Amino acid sequence: HQDLHPVMKLDPLQKIIPSKHLKLSYRIWTLVKLRKKIVMWMMKMKDFNQQIDLNQQLEYKFDDLDLPPGVEASVPLLQKAITDDGPGNFKSMSGKEDEFGKKYRFFKQFDTVEDFPDHHYAKNPVGKTGKGWTKRIQHDWKLLENNLPASIYVRVSENRMDLLRAVMIGPQGTPYHDGLFFFDAQIPDSYPARPPVLHYQSGGLELNPNLYASGRVCLSLLGTWRGDDCENWNSAQSTMLQVLISIQALVLNEKPYFNEPGFETDAKYANGQRRSLEYNDTTFQNSCRTMLYSLRRPPQHFEDLVAGHFRERGRAILAACKYYMEGNRVGSVVPGEDDEGKELEIVNAQGPSSSDVVKPEKHEGAGRRTASFKAKMEVLFEELLMEFNVKGAHTRKFCAEKLKKSQRDAA
Repeated sequence: HQDLHPVMKLDPLQKIIPSKHLKLSYRIWTLVKLRKKIVMWMMKMKDFNQQIDLNQQLEYKFDDLDLPPGVEASVPLLQKAITDDGPGNFKSMSGKEDEFGKKYRFFKQFDTVEDFPDHHYAKNPVGKTGKGWTKRIQHDWKLLENNLPASIYVRVSENRMDLLRAVMIGPQGTPYHDGLFFFDAQIPDSYPARPPVLHYQSGGLELNPNLYASGRVCLSLLGTWRGDDCENWNSAQSTMLQVLISIQALVLNEKPYFNEPGFETDAKYANGQRRSLEYNDTTFQNSCRTMLYSLRRPPQHFEDLVAGHFRERGRAILAACKYYMEGNRVGSVVPGEDDEGKELEIVNAQGPSSSDVVKPEKHEGAGRRTASFKAKMEVLFEELLMEFNVKGAHTRKFCAEKLKKSQRDAA
């Protein structure tokens, strides 16, 4: 009779056992069954129980934070992932990583989509166009498809040929490294006589003198800033490809402070270089906030790229955050674990004066920046760690450090 419901088994005894005791027995039986189910479910979760535990700690701490400007989206609840992948539909973390990785690897640099409901210019009609306009845009599409740099991705609309969306990966050696920067473009009906119109998806953040918090892109090639004749739009030669490459090369550079008109002459003075370093500190913080904004609100048709990119580069970004918090210059080369091991071997064998050792590039005035820069970076680091963790990035090292710190604080 082990499989019988407890009430059925106790029916003959109802005359001698009070009903309230029968109800109590049923509740105990229900709790025992529930406990068994929970134990079985926890066993299936054993591969990343510790990681989920850490995620919850990070989430609880994040709930008390004041979101920075431009990051108004709420954080995805980690518990939702557990609910969706319950015991019956459980997917291992490695399975999710493979799924993210596969979509990322097969994400095309250039492709066409049906439409852009979330495009900045989606509600702006292009006006009357002719065959010449269509032919020129198809020519530009071909150029993009065949000549895009590896760090730029583009989607164009089949139903709205005037709309285009591009994302570029921030170049290494700059305060924009590993970030994703999205631009919505509209081709006017007078194209190519007039240049395209661009909107930068800023999330309310300004991280370059040429990229306003309002989304305005200030570039002579677009006619939004004065420039020499060779820098302005040329209807016979200029293309959308040229616009995107110019933004990546000229705007997202190593020292964006000097992009500000009139500041370029300060580059030869120590005071100007100091301000440039301070600007890079702020720029990197806003770049990190832009990463969070993109992770929480990925632009349509780029969801797989966002998830895959930060899964791939999450560990390097976190390592850079820690490296900069130690006083090293933003944009400087961050030694990897292998490099650190090699440097240690060289130091032990030849002494610390060896020319083979890569010396950290310290921030001039790092002591002055520590209080504000480090405090803000610590908050951003925790937010990024949580988001990268959800995407399956290789964050085990940082999770273990965070867990140990939490345990020490609780002790």
